[in-house]
Amino acid sequence: MSKRILSSRTATLIGAAALAVCFNAPAKAQAVFAFLTPPPQATAVQPQEQVMVDEEAEGTLDPRLARQVVDYRTSEAPGTIVIDTPNTYLYYVLGNGKAVRYGIGVGREGFTWSGVKTVARKAEWPDWYPPQEMIDRQPYLPRMTAGGPGNPLGARAMYLGGTVYRIHGTNNPATIGKQVSSGCIRMTNEDVQDLYERVKVGTKVVVLPMAGPATAQRRLEANSYAPAVPSRAQGVWATIR
Repeated sequence: MSKRILSSRTATLIGAAALAVCFNAPAKAQAVFAFLTPPPQATAVQPQEQVMVDEEAEGTLDPRLARQVVDYRTSEAPGTIVIDTPNTYLYYVLGNGKAVRYGIGVGREGFTWSGVKTVARKAEWPDWYPPQEMIDRQPYLPRMTAGGPGNPLGARAMYLGGTVYRIHGTNNPATIGKQVSSGCIRMTNEDVQDLYERVKVGTKVVVLPMAGPATAQRRLEANSYAPAVPSRAQGVWATIR
């Protein structure tokens, strides 16, 4: 019998012996053979972060809502914020007929408002404390959410004095350009950080009413934000009723 045949038979016997040990030997011996066994081929798993990025990519902003410098006529002083509610724009007035325009989310039906306010406070990655009015409507809400990526106020917040409203970021950019909030003004986190660096405490904020664009622009140019004065006929009818 040739050495080659003996070698082959010897290898077969050794292999059989190894299998017998794997199945019948104590756990310690099995661990040794398991260590010598090549690991199975790893299966590539797509990380969760990539899935999240892909989902956000699907909600790409309409180009009209992207931050940009635009022509803008107004009698407001440079540094003023004007919120164009019906068109879901926020303007930061630069002067000389220019403004930085941002896309925003505004109050949903029944939650829009108008008036002139000032920025009373600024905060980075603020904690969120839902106002009592919101808790009354949605009692399941948490009483406090710590600042961070999961916070509904996003990366920055500018609090409007005398109100429960804020200009703040959002971790859901798909809501920009829509009527979605309970009265707060939403911006993408990138845009709210840009605005935050421009704005100071005490900055004037003009919130235009939910009216036709032409009406809103006329009030802005006239520097008048109060509701329209009722006509004499309307006053008489109200008295009769």
